[in-house]
Amino acid sequence: MLQTAIGPGLAAGRGESLSGRISEELLPHVTAPGQYIGREFNQLVSDGDWQRADVRIAIAFPDTYSIGMSHLGCQILYWLANHTEGVCAERVYCPWVDAAAVMRQRNIPLFTWDTRQPVADADILAISIQYEMSYTSILSVLDLAGIPLRASQRDDSHPLILGGGPQADNPEPIAEFFDLIVLGDGEESLAAILAAYRRYKKAGVRRREMIALMAASFEWLYAPSLYDVEYHPDNTIRSIRPNTEGIPTFIERCQTPNFDEAPFPVRPLIPHVQVVHDRIAIEVMRGCPQRCRFCHAGYTKRPVGVRSVDRILEIAEEAYAATGIDELGLLSLSTADYPHLRELAGRANEQFAARRVSISLPSLRVDKMLANIPWMANAVRKTGLTIAVEAANDDMRAAIRKKVTDGDLLDGVREAYKAGWKSLKLYFMVGFPGERPDDIEGIWKLSNEVSNARRGISGHPASVKAAVGWLVPKAHTPFQWMAQPRAEYFHEANRILRDMGRRRKSAVRIQTHDVQRSILEGVFARGDRRLAPVIEKAFRDGAVFDGWDECFDPRIWRRAFEETGIDPDWYAHRERAADEVLPFTHLSGSSRQAYLRNQYEDVFVKLADRNRLELPILTA
Repeated sequence: MLQTAIGPGLAAGRGESLSGRISEELLPHVTAPGQYIGREFNQLVSDGDWQRADVRIAIAFPDTYSIGMSHLGCQILYWLANHTEGVCAERVYCPWVDAAAVMRQRNIPLFTWDTRQPVADADILAISIQYEMSYTSILSVLDLAGIPLRASQRDDSHPLILGGGPQADNPEPIAEFFDLIVLGDGEESLAAILAAYRRYKKAGVRRREMIALMAASFEWLYAPSLYDVEYHPDNTIRSIRPNTEGIPTFIERCQTPNFDEAPFPVRPLIPHVQVVHDRIAIEVMRGCPQRCRFCHAGYTKRPVGVRSVDRILEIAEEAYAATGIDELGLLSLSTADYPHLRELAGRANEQFAARRVSISLPSLRVDKMLANIPWMANAVRKTGLTIAVEAANDDMRAAIRKKVTDGDLLDGVREAYKAGWKSLKLYFMVGFPGERPDDIEGIWKLSNEVSNARRGISGHPASVKAAVGWLVPKAHTPFQWMAQPRAEYFHEANRILRDMGRRRKSAVRIQTHDVQRSILEGVFARGDRRLAPVIEKAFRDGAVFDGWDECFDPRIWRRAFEETGIDPDWYAHRERAADEVLPFTHLSGSSRQAYLRNQYEDVFVKLADRNRLELPILTA
């Protein structure tokens, strides 16, 4: 069982002595100590900046350094804050399990990476909420810093705990751990919060008073403690209402008014150790025009923001000069839908090809592949091509609004093979409403067709990895009402795919997600505040880094649910009524509920010719 060893009153290790203790007592005892040393090239903070600043903010990514340093959002906020008058921002990541154990044993508080300041000394601790499986790592960050986990237990000596990111759209399972939560974009919201905090601090406003003042001032800022939730006898929600005068009943999303002019780091940090994505990352578009019915980001990041080609190339040139990195990542939810992609690709290739700088893209939409293959053949490294297919059959793709047909897919991959690609990765999901056994078997069959399509070009099949995920219905999407299929359904689908692979010699490899983790994601994705004790109990019993296979232990979570008396099935596997008050009803997701409900019901209309629309369809 995890025992908290670092308390909020910790005095040892302040200032200069903390840096020495980290070097002498922590680094010799951990794997990959280079991830904890800070002082990266292009770091924006120098010694003394923290002490001189009017506002000190620690920007935390609750995962390892290798993941956090690859996250563009945190680099943007770090850049913005450190280019704001009177503000010093330093970075924080979640120490790996070996480092955390040493820190607790030796009473070393969580520190900032830039100049090794105690995180508890920050005015604001801003934590990125990216993924349901990071919830226990968020608690690890707070605990290692010596900050009480619950907002209700903190006082004026503690930092203001601020959250934001994709999971802020339904933060209710972790609402009791945050003081304030931003809905929507971070650039405008963080700038406004920093200005307000600086003003309040100079005026002597107490921390607790700041929470209500900010929540009343900004329509996109949510203060969970200022809202009361009432429940019906059947455990569904009766109402969610503010308990303080002047607080809005509905929280809107913060939108970046001019995406092209939004702050962006043109001198990105260069990590000391290998990270997940070692590239110059540029967000070319925010949002996605497609709105696939399962996609949370497609429904929440609205309207779509587009960065100009001139601005993208200006950023790319400055970032290359500042880093020398030879890969340019053009990032968005759907880069193939960027309206000026051909122009951007041509100009980028002209500008960087002589310097051997290649272009990388996230997963492509098949209906855009044929148009893009000609320029990609020259400009993109052929290490592998990733295609989001999602479902194996055309009618299911049409129902979920995935604009892909088998014909488009096969035509596209043939052109890719002609251009020199030898391996592909295909993304699929299992668990959609109306799914049939042949939808499962079709994943293997279609993947083999894609592989064998290369035989007519080179005489050999392509190496194809089919990554199969289990559907997690998300808040603010048409699937927010549906019952997630039970674990037995996913296990049976996995068995079918594995059996087909064992029976046939093939260049296709099936890769599936952990079923228990996907079910737990389903619990939290649409969960409410009553899940907070479960998360805290699991953390106290040792759960952390639940997104990592080597750390995730479903037994800890089963015990946590049992001991807190919470039924996870009620959250994951229950169909919601159309008029049910959902835990996130008071939080804007950009799309209104009536529209989402019509989209959900249209799935069943499009699949009306299928005889079996009830899940589970497969037999365990």
